[in-house]
Amino acid sequence: MDTSLSHHGSLPFPPSRRNFVKQNRGGDCVFLPSRRKFRYDSLVVVSAASSGQSIDAPLVPRSPQGRFLSSVLVKKRQLFHFAVADLLKQLADDKEASLSRMFLSYGSDEASLHRRIAQLKESDCQIAIEDIMYMLILYKFSEIRVPLVPKLPSCIYNGRLEISPSKDWELESIHSFDVLELIKEHSNAVISLRVNSSLTDDCATTEIDKNRLSKVYTASVLYGYFLKSASLRHQLECSLSQHHGSFTKQLRHYISEFDPKILRRCAKPRSHEAKSLIEKQSLALFGPEESSKESIVTSFSSLKRLLLEAVAFGTFLWDTEEYVDGAFKLKENENAEEETNSSV
Repeated sequence: MDTSLSHHGSLPFPPSRRNFVKQNRGGDCVFLPSRRKFRYDSLVVVSAASSGQSIDAPLVPRSPQGRFLSSVLVKKRQLFHFAVADLLKQLADDKEASLSRMFLSYGSDEASLHRRIAQLKESDCQIAIEDIMYMLILYKFSEIRVPLVPKLPSCIYNGRLEISPSKDWELESIHSFDVLELIKEHSNAVISLRVNSSLTDDCATTEIDKNRLSKVYTASVLYGYFLKSASLRHQLECSLSQHHGSFTKQLRHYISEFDPKILRRCAKPRSHEAKSLIEKQSLALFGPEESSKESIVTSFSSLKRLLLEAVAFGTFLWDTEEYVDGAFKLKENENAEEETNSSV
């Protein structure tokens, strides 16, 4: 699985067979490793997540599992990946059990009931899986000490959008040199940032349509996703070329030779869950399209911060999607072939 890890760090594969028991210490709910089997029942999850502590991010968890992981990340960070692994296993087992009951009841008087139960379980699992993926992405951002930009209205002061601190170095540190060069060129093409922009340039202000900014953000998330996928393919080809003594191409040259089929495969989210998360993140950050027609005055430094975050989000999404799919089979993105990525 090493090939699916980001340049900065990995999403480690926690041992999914490790479980936890609940103990009370001074009134706090603590989960510790145990050899006994333990299920994160909804009552326990809601109780653990009711502490009032949560992560400041545009998307709010909709499922008990998401609220529970938010609490774990704040209060018991060292147990986060163990909790994720067990939740994924529980969801996979529950979904499989409901499908088995549905198939076994086929032709009986209870067939319609079990079919409906399986549909409801699938819907609940869909929400929970997206929440788990989002919390994994937040964990990756927390590793580099970068908080996600909150809902945009909270960043607008006297009609001007200001995002601080910039966190440019931290957001750039997750990428290899070749990937970072392509990201800088993307910045230049999308928001007219020069590759070696000075402090004076960053402090200059510009006016941009909020709806256009939303599209730029989404395109940049997809570009980060694309670059992660393409760079991993490039690394694999480089290792094979070195093994056979062949010439190794630079990433830029390697991408330029992609045929349309490979380009679409790398640029589009493979799963329905990943595609849905991109849409939900953008909607939560910018609001619905009909309310995004006004213009925003902002600085180039704030635009750059938003852009770098979006690319990082796409990079972490690729890692998360790969990891979660290994424990819980994600839905294939049926529209991947039809969509186009304007940022690539």
